[in-house]
Amino acid sequence: MRRFWARRLLLAFLPIALSAPFGPAGAADAPEVNVYSYREPYLIEPLFGDFTEKTGIKVNVIFAEKGLIERMAAEGRNSPADVLLTTDVGRLMQAKNADVGQPVESEILIADIPDAYRDKDRIWWGLTRRARVVYASKERVKQDEITYEELADPKWRGKICIRSGQHVYNVALVASMIAAHGEAWTENWLKGVKANLARKPAGEDRLQVKGVYAGECDLAVGNTYYMGAMLKNEKNPEQKKWAESVKILFPNAKDRGTHVNISGAVVAKYAPHKENAIKLVEFLASDEGQKDYAEVNNEYPVKEGAPASELVQSWGDLKADSISLNEIADLRKKASEIVDKVGFDDGPSS
Repeated sequence: MRRFWARRLLLAFLPIALSAPFGPAGAADAPEVNVYSYREPYLIEPLFGDFTEKTGIKVNVIFAEKGLIERMAAEGRNSPADVLLTTDVGRLMQAKNADVGQPVESEILIADIPDAYRDKDRIWWGLTRRARVVYASKERVKQDEITYEELADPKWRGKICIRSGQHVYNVALVASMIAAHGEAWTENWLKGVKANLARKPAGEDRLQVKGVYAGECDLAVGNTYYMGAMLKNEKNPEQKKWAESVKILFPNAKDRGTHVNISGAVVAKYAPHKENAIKLVEFLASDEGQKDYAEVNNEYPVKEGAPASELVQSWGDLKADSISLNEIADLRKKASEIVDKVGFDDGPSS
């Protein structure tokens, strides 16, 4: 680990243009690639440094929390973007539906990224996986196994914390329940989960874990990588206490497996440096890229055989639900409608 982070410190001085407008688009074979990224800078800067060191291709990046897909659509043929990086299959499908990406024919990507984690039309490509797990109080929850179905059990009345049901992470989870049980069953299940909420859904995943730490709830639903983010948060060391107060339970580990989602990439429709764009995505899916991605992001690789970091492995074995994220994407609209129909975000007393 010391060697890993020392190398990253060195690579930080490589020529990566951050949060600045790109210059004029050059020739298709120019040694650069332009990235629009929803992913936070600290999560991907080290990987871009590795890529530049290996290929000589400079990475220019614009980071933003929202609006990049809309920006690419508005820019049209004049867009300088070569690659879009984002999280969640919902956002990847948004890019596809906005027609800002293009299909990629790459034997490398097809070999490295399993069918379940890439678009059937080869527009988007999954790069890392994150499991939607249950964070349980070490002090108050004695069981070490759970299912998503059990979250509707009345024994958890007033004991569950979760972010908005309309957040993309939860919409995908509800979509996975539709795939497993059908619409009518999922609607009744979500009513049961709503009745078990400790409070009105609000905040991001870390704040749900804080709720467990503070005794507001016994269970929190969140993505696995937030555990790493809390344990490593030097700016807010209080979050380490939140993380240490809970244990991770992987739902449905003994049957269909735990729901997973992805971060991923799209090669821009009008990429001025298409060849370099494909090289970057192929690098991120390679053994080296997957190892680094997993280490920095506290996420699971998508490539079979690529190891998770020691920290991620310490949380226990992940048996991932084998359902294709293409199917999850197709069910997102229905899932969102069910969330609204049961008034999930109104909270438990409504």
